[in-house]
Amino acid sequence: MEVLSTLGDFTSKENWDKFFTLRGINDPFEWYAEWSILQTPLLNQLQSNSAKQEEPIQILVPGCGNSRLSEQLYDSGFHSITNIDFSKVVVSDMLRNHIRSRPNMRWRVMDMTQMQFADGSFDVVLDKGGLDALMEPQLGPKLGSQYLSEVKRVLKVGGKYICLTLAESHVIELLLSKFRFGWHISLEAILNKPSNKSNFQTFLVVVARENSSIVSPIVPSFDSDSLDCDGNQIHGLLKTINSENKIRAEFSSDIDVLYSLEDLQLGAKGDLNRLIPGRRFSLTLGDFATSHFSYKAILMDSKQPSEAEPFLYQCGVFIVPKTRAHEWLFCSEEGQWMVVESAKVARLIMVFLGSEHNNVGMDTIQKDLSPLVKTLAPEHPDNGDQIPFMMANDGVKQRNIVQQVTSPTTGLIIVEDVIYEESPNGTNSIPLKALVFRRLTFERSLGLVQSECLLKEMEPCQKDVAKIAKKKKKSRHKSDENIRKKRADSSFSKESRNNLKVDHSYLASSYHSGIIAGFALISSALENMALARTMVNTFIIGLGAGLLPMFLHKHFPLMDIEVVELDPIVLDLARNHFDFIEDIHLKVQIADGIKFVREMTTASTLSNRDDTSGNDIYCEANLPSLQGSKGPHILIIDADSADLSTGLTCPPADFTEKSFLLSVKEALSSEGLFIINLVSRSSSIHEMVVSRLKTVFSHIFFLEIEEDVNKVLFVLPKEPCIEGDHLMEAAGRLEKLLKTSPSEKGPNIRDTARRIKRL
Repeated sequence: MEVLSTLGDFTSKENWDKFFTLRGINDPFEWYAEWSILQTPLLNQLQSNSAKQEEPIQILVPGCGNSRLSEQLYDSGFHSITNIDFSKVVVSDMLRNHIRSRPNMRWRVMDMTQMQFADGSFDVVLDKGGLDALMEPQLGPKLGSQYLSEVKRVLKVGGKYICLTLAESHVIELLLSKFRFGWHISLEAILNKPSNKSNFQTFLVVVARENSSIVSPIVPSFDSDSLDCDGNQIHGLLKTINSENKIRAEFSSDIDVLYSLEDLQLGAKGDLNRLIPGRRFSLTLGDFATSHFSYKAILMDSKQPSEAEPFLYQCGVFIVPKTRAHEWLFCSEEGQWMVVESAKVARLIMVFLGSEHNNVGMDTIQKDLSPLVKTLAPEHPDNGDQIPFMMANDGVKQRNIVQQVTSPTTGLIIVEDVIYEESPNGTNSIPLKALVFRRLTFERSLGLVQSECLLKEMEPCQKDVAKIAKKKKKSRHKSDENIRKKRADSSFSKESRNNLKVDHSYLASSYHSGIIAGFALISSALENMALARTMVNTFIIGLGAGLLPMFLHKHFPLMDIEVVELDPIVLDLARNHFDFIEDIHLKVQIADGIKFVREMTTASTLSNRDDTSGNDIYCEANLPSLQGSKGPHILIIDADSADLSTGLTCPPADFTEKSFLLSVKEALSSEGLFIINLVSRSSSIHEMVVSRLKTVFSHIFFLEIEEDVNKVLFVLPKEPCIEGDHLMEAAGRLEKLLKTSPSEKGPNIRDTARRIKRL
């Protein structure tokens, strides 16, 4: 077509002004088809609308140019026609030409992507090539998307968008995706003139607006084999229609698909102004026209009635970083409802960041999202309130990356020193600004701190003492608060870090204290072994930073500890950054924990298996020593899962399978203790793990770690008789076995043991 070379850029106002100046109104340019071909199908569509109402139908012709289409429609009896074009040249010429002969027809200079009409102004939007002109491939879908959004806005319910198009793949894909909910689409081929030399077929797409949220499939009303046109054009069109129909089938089957904001505003998921308890759906926020970025989001209306407990906010936004999107709390429906409940908002919009948001500041993200989420806020008397933005946070005030290393087994592993905004649990007696913690985290589960320890200053040498004394003399006039502030400011200096070491007498992780408190269930046996100077065979599956085995090794010298760790790089990090040291009574084996336990089962003796009948009772008078047992006395599973999407963070799912639990039962000493650190926010996961344990073991206890999501499970082969007050007495004896110096403060075993309950 000659016009292609004349215009160049179809979206340039200057180009069109020049084109119409040269061509004039006496030489009209018709996109794709003449009136003789279009007359019958167009009038059929318009008359069907006209028959449904008494008033004349209002028709909008965007991008009218100098086409005679409006003139011909007017002469066919449709007088309420508004024509718009962004070229002042052509609008002025057409107005002068028709103002006397067709006085009711209106002409306005207007950009079709930013129309100045009220919502629901027209019964028909008749587009002859306008969408195609906006959709130049090198410009992308931005202008086309803006235009179609305007079309949807200005159409009345029951109105039609009639589009003459070549239906190229990139054009029809956008058109079909923008009109999914509440629209019925028909598509027919317009017959070419016999003399038409073009290889391209023109199509008539009719999109009718309905007051319905049904998603209908696209059924072309033409025989592709009978069309005399370019085969690639038809192939691309049919391929695009098939892809769109697959998406529509998913919507119809109620799969968790992504709704557009426009779909929702048209009622695809009900009235957004109203809160509907328990409503949840996925959507996309943002496009080229409304924001800098696009976001995947989930909207949830709280299941809790507002009268049950007042909400803090009517609407809130919770941002999930890309590194945490795979966690069960954010990727599962059950976890997402937990976030809604804890946020105390009537409606929560959970926004997931992707790779395109890397290196973008949160201030920029929030500024970009704010106008988008405002359109999703429910109507409320206090709807002038700000919408709070929340984010998964670890409460860290300062951090220093000590080392990052990528392991083939675990992925990216991070060792970092941190100072918290507030004191972690159990450390409120220590000045906050004096606390520096060292943490081990895995990128695959950044929401979970694998290991954490308190760093303390090393004992200074005599030379250092003199320096410190001199420094104190100079600053004796300063208040203690200023001294603490200076210490905090220098916490991450190189000199300060070199003077810090791990305090293996302090357990920063509450669940570690819980594990040790559970030893009270076999405290009499441990006491007997201490008296007999017999070592307690203790196995720990999962090393982490080695903090639990180092604490046990230091404070329970009666233990012979063997740790099983799958990843040798984790062992290196424990040695290099957490002061982990092996000796004759503390060893590490690089192995698979499942295989290790099963090998222990094979090595167990028949006599040990016979002792696990479960009929005896642990009593203070007749509790035997563990000395003669050949299996592990204490077996602790403290390994994390590589797949957090299952909802089971610790341990890996294989450690909860019945076959593994049976191996543990056979391997464990008849008077031993089996401990599992269970981390999951899902109540159904908890129930599943406990149910499997009950099929193998009869005597199960648990400890809820209130400040964390951990639940520590304690399993015994035999019935204990040291519950309740007896358990407190046993905890007291366990504390006596704990070897601590006067300057050290060990875990409060009695208070923790008090919370251990039987399942």
